[in-house]
Amino acid sequence: MRRREFITLIGTAAAWPLVANAQQTFPVIGFLNGASLEGYTPYLAAFRDGLKESGYVEGQNVTIEFHWAEGHYERLPEMAADLVRREVSVIVANTPANLAAKKATDTTPIVFTTASDPVQIGLVSNLSHPGGNVTGVSQINEALGGKRLEVAHEIMPTATIIGILVNASDIGRSERLIQEAQAAAVHLGVNLQILRAGTPAEIEAAFASFAQLKAGPLVIGSDAFYNSNSRLLAELALRYAVPAIYEYGEFTKAGGLLSLSGNIKESYRWAGIYTGRILKGAKPAELPVQRSTTVELIVNLKAAKTLGITVPLALLARADVVIE
Repeated sequence: MRRREFITLIGTAAAWPLVANAQQTFPVIGFLNGASLEGYTPYLAAFRDGLKESGYVEGQNVTIEFHWAEGHYERLPEMAADLVRREVSVIVANTPANLAAKKATDTTPIVFTTASDPVQIGLVSNLSHPGGNVTGVSQINEALGGKRLEVAHEIMPTATIIGILVNASDIGRSERLIQEAQAAAVHLGVNLQILRAGTPAEIEAAFASFAQLKAGPLVIGSDAFYNSNSRLLAELALRYAVPAIYEYGEFTKAGGLLSLSGNIKESYRWAGIYTGRILKGAKPAELPVQRSTTVELIVNLKAAKTLGITVPLALLARADVVIE
């Protein structure tokens, strides 16, 4: 072998590790969400914590590709289809994004988070044995809709009208929330005022119209877009002097009156754990749906004072957190 050829071979061999590193690819997680990044930062942190528990760290051995619908739920089917075309390793999605993902593929693994009953809305047929390519984590937030009306009545027992705000963009969920609220309203002997809003402008208009009624409290229905606008909801509740109740503590901490919810952070942590297990080879069909049953009641006494409301001692005694 001639000297020049030998040098060329040595140089090529030395470059092999560099080429291999340059071509190294990580598994890709497609994160599909109907809301926006704003308001979801703590939940993403919990998701990353779950991934880390399973041995995956974003940027080190896994990549996350985010698709945010910004409240435009009509975009979700195409976003889901795009992730399938990109051949991501796993799709992680909340409601209603998870339903769009399920329609888009029956092969790509899907890990869902939902406040709904996963069987009722058609994500899985069985909680213990999901089957197919879908599994995930459910909370009991949506099931607390009627309970929030009861708490609203407890905090303002003389009110004859209680409002409920739902996102008309998610027809299936909004109708379920309305049905539950109507049943609770009949039981409590109050009239139910239904308001629908799917954009920030519509949300403000809904608060303004409800304030003009000078009615009772407003219960805000479970919704991903509302989750990412918790601060806006709290600000509007204060601006229009509406005693409002929502599901997550971020709303109450931002100035809302009261929140009653499941533990969404724990749900996203488990979603991260399940995603990591699937990346390691586990099949969604073999991972039972996790169910979070933790309920947290937070009361903001500062907001109550601003609204001129005296919170019953019995309700304060049940609160997990009281903001003074």
